[in-house]
Amino acid sequence: MTHVRLDEWIAGGTRTRLGGHEIFHRQDGPADGRPVTLLHGFPTSSHDWAPILPALIESGCRVTTLDFLGFGASDKPAGHDYRIVEQASIVEELWQQLGIGSTGLVAHDYGVSVAQELLHRDSARCTAAAFLNGGIYPDLHRPIRTQQLLYGRAGAVAQYLTTEPLYRKSLREVFGRPVSDADLHDMWLSTTMNGGKRVQHRLLRYIDDRRALGDGWVSALEQYPGPLLFVWGPADPVSGGHVLPRLRERLPHARLVVLDESPATGHYPQVENPGAVAAALTEFLS
Repeated sequence: MTHVRLDEWIAGGTRTRLGGHEIFHRQDGPADGRPVTLLHGFPTSSHDWAPILPALIESGCRVTTLDFLGFGASDKPAGHDYRIVEQASIVEELWQQLGIGSTGLVAHDYGVSVAQELLHRDSARCTAAAFLNGGIYPDLHRPIRTQQLLYGRAGAVAQYLTTEPLYRKSLREVFGRPVSDADLHDMWLSTTMNGGKRVQHRLLRYIDDRRALGDGWVSALEQYPGPLLFVWGPADPVSGGHVLPRLRERLPHARLVVLDESPATGHYPQVENPGAVAAALTEFLS
C-alpha cells in the first residue's frame, strides 16, 4: 500500500474557521456518495485514516475527515481548556458548513468520546456507527505510562521534553504489529506541528471528561438504535482485549470484528492492519 505523506494529506484539505479557530478538514470521494465522518485519536490526526481512505472512496463513500482543535494541522492555542464537548460542537459546525445532514460515523480512541457525545446529542443523525479501539467504558481505560506522566502534575513540563525517539517508543508500546518508520515520523510531525508540544498536557483532560460525562456517553451508545460495528485490536494494552467481554455483554446486537490473527492488531487498527479495517468498514457502511 502506498504511503501518503502527511504533507500530501494536508495539501488535499483546507482550513476553515469553526468555533473561533482554524480547523483543518478534507472531503474525499464522490459528491453524491454515502456520507461518512471519520474521527481520529490522541495524539495524532486525521492522517491516521489515509491507509483506508481509498477503499472507502471506491465503495462509494463521501468521506469527511478533520483534525480536532489542538491536533494535526488545526490550531493549537496554548492555555486553552480543551474539552470533548467543544470538539463535538466543532464537528457539528463543520457538518452545517458542508451541508451534511445524516452521516455514518467512524471513531477511534479520542474520537470515540467525541462520537459518544454526538450520539448523546442527536443519535438520529448518525445512520451507522463504527468504533475502533477507544475508551468506550471509562473504567476499562488503561493509559500507558507516558500518558500518565503527561496527564499528571509534571505533564506541563514533561510535554516539552518529549523527543521523536521517545515518542516512537511510546507508540510502539501500544502497537501489536510493525508500523513503518515513515508512518511513525508523520505521527510525530502531526503531533508537534504548530507548537503541538505545548498542548499535550491539556489535551489529556479528556480523561477527566470521560469520568464526568461517561455515564451519559455509555447510555447514548448502549441505547443507540442504529447499526453498530466494533473493529478491535486485542493486543492493545490501553483499550484492547480486556474490553471485549464488556462489549459482548452490553451490546450483544452489535457486530464485532476482532483482529486477532497473528500477529494480533494493537491500538491503531487502521494504521497497523488497514486491509482488514477497510474490508470491515466498507461492508458495514454499504
